[in-house]
Amino acid sequence: MGRLEGKVAVVSGGGQTPGTTIGNGRATALRFAQEGARVAVVDIRLDSAQDTVDMITADGGDANAYALDVTDEAQCQATMARVIAEMGPIDILQNNVGIGAGDATPGRVTEEAWDRIFDTNAKSVLFMCKAVLPGMRERGCGVITNISSVAAVASATSLTAYKASKAALNAYTQSVAMNNAKYGIRANVIMPGLMNTPMAIEGNVAAGLDRDDVIARRDAAVPLRQTMGTGWDIANASLFLASEEAGFITGILLPVDGGQSAKVG
Repeated sequence: MGRLEGKVAVVSGGGQTPGTTIGNGRATALRFAQEGARVAVVDIRLDSAQDTVDMITADGGDANAYALDVTDEAQCQATMARVIAEMGPIDILQNNVGIGAGDATPGRVTEEAWDRIFDTNAKSVLFMCKAVLPGMRERGCGVITNISSVAAVASATSLTAYKASKAALNAYTQSVAMNNAKYGIRANVIMPGLMNTPMAIEGNVAAGLDRDDVIARRDAAVPLRQTMGTGWDIANASLFLASEEAGFITGILLPVDGGQSAKVG
């Protein structure tokens, strides 16, 4: 429908963990391209980003792949400058990178795990936003969407650093929204619930759990149809927030979770 026609969109984490389903970042990059955006697919693994680009171009879209470690501020600055030089001013930034590996309960989480998770889930978003906000301010427009998690508002979770980092991301995004509203820039959060994505499922399988059992347990915990969401659910929510249809929406925390956060309260 051309809802993002003429826009340049950056999707960090636009590759994905290998698996049989599609990840949030790849689905979002594909969805943005389907709606007319030129997409800069950013990932720490260039080959995975290029796989996403190949899927976009095979469908008639326009995209470039960029290798980037989003926990390195100098790399973020340099890569966003390269995107602007090669593709044009950045209209949309979607921060999709996140990890939880090595996390533990409050009394057991290590400093190393805490720092690694915060660097990836929170500090990386700071770096990416700092790299694009000056240009957005100068042009008087822009959209930033950060992918958090319902873990940020869940009443209990054993993933201590993950929960804390996503709560920090929520607060940071609201700060970005309020400090940049006068420049016409919108910033919002999507909080996925239990999703059937490679990152969510394959990590459990790699730890020795049975794939069918993992999927069944996660499905059973979702109020809506007892079925997890998919990367396309996040992609469609992302498309809405990036489009002019959401032109009066900023600073929100949008659960895309099949009712899981409502169940928690």
